[in-house]
Amino acid sequence: MYKRLLEAPKRHKSSFFLFGPRGTGKTSWTRAEFPNAIVFDLLSVSTYVEFLQNPSILEEKIPKGFDDWIVIDEIQKIPDLLNEVHRLIESHRYRFILTGSSARSLRRKGVNLLAGRAHSYKMFPLTATELGSDFHLNESLLIGHLPAVYENKNAAEEYLNSYIGTYLREEVLQEGLTRNLAAFARFLEIASFSQGSLLNMSEVARECKIERKIVENYFTILEDLLIATRLPVFAKKAQRQTIVHPKLYYFDVGVYRAIRPKGPLDTPELIGGTALETLVFQELNAVNDYERFNFELYFWRTVEQQEVDFILYGNKSLIAIEVKSSKTVHPSDLRSLQLFKEEYPIAKLFLFYGGKEPLYRGDIEILPIADILPQLPQFLKKFA
Repeated sequence: MYKRLLEAPKRHKSSFFLFGPRGTGKTSWTRAEFPNAIVFDLLSVSTYVEFLQNPSILEEKIPKGFDDWIVIDEIQKIPDLLNEVHRLIESHRYRFILTGSSARSLRRKGVNLLAGRAHSYKMFPLTATELGSDFHLNESLLIGHLPAVYENKNAAEEYLNSYIGTYLREEVLQEGLTRNLAAFARFLEIASFSQGSLLNMSEVARECKIERKIVENYFTILEDLLIATRLPVFAKKAQRQTIVHPKLYYFDVGVYRAIRPKGPLDTPELIGGTALETLVFQELNAVNDYERFNFELYFWRTVEQQEVDFILYGNKSLIAIEVKSSKTVHPSDLRSLQLFKEEYPIAKLFLFYGGKEPLYRGDIEILPIADILPQLPQFLKKFA
């Protein structure tokens, strides 16, 4: 088991939510960090049925005066159970850890997420830092960073191919998020072609042969299930005109590769470049959240097609990061960063590339991706 960057919030007595996509390690983390906790797993059919029929039975299952943590896994399965949790927090000062792969059904049921009496944390796929010596860039680009993949790499492809099927069956279908599961499955594949690209709802709707409103709802489902993110364009105090469409990223590069259909016209360079950008995004997203750096993540693109892959906007710093898989750097690779610097003179400029040594071109620091990703917490801390 890998040591996760998420620190157990032991310094306070408050209950907390832990959200994250299926398979990111929420259950393993809670078991390791809170070994004396009472655990109720709502993925267990018997436990699920028992609490569904009578949520108030929760109190009977907790010893009087219990002074450790109480874990309820996949709390979104029974939103009404939160009312009982809330009551027990108020009446007995019990401490709960409530894990879930989606807050959608909780909001839909109108529950108040414990009225601010619980903190909220997120769990992401493993980071390069957490993997340590097991991090190998080329391998990561193929199988991603879900913990189960590293438990048995020989079965990685099989696990990833079944991953979305599990989501479709257990999350989308059981929660009744859509009536047409086949259409949603087709949508997942079509949406994968927008990975790392501008997201055009109308175009996706045409490809899927469904209404735009349904496509918009499907994208909302993806975000609520935490398996995709829409990255907005950076346009603060912009002088140059920027585009308005966001970019789309599935949360893990291995999952993205498993979803995306492949054919004879798909070159390794095409998919590989998107995979590299996806890996950098998921690393930035996870480290920023775990370390509480509080950067807002964007990308930048002008109507003239000049683009910088990632913009980190923080309290103290503005960081622009371009990602290139090539092992050499050409002047054209730096053009977008240079234009961004003209627009925002305070920006720190970086190019992550496939080479092996750091380089410096004017204001631009050029860093090997394989080296910078494991050091990302220390790298971002300098600017937070």
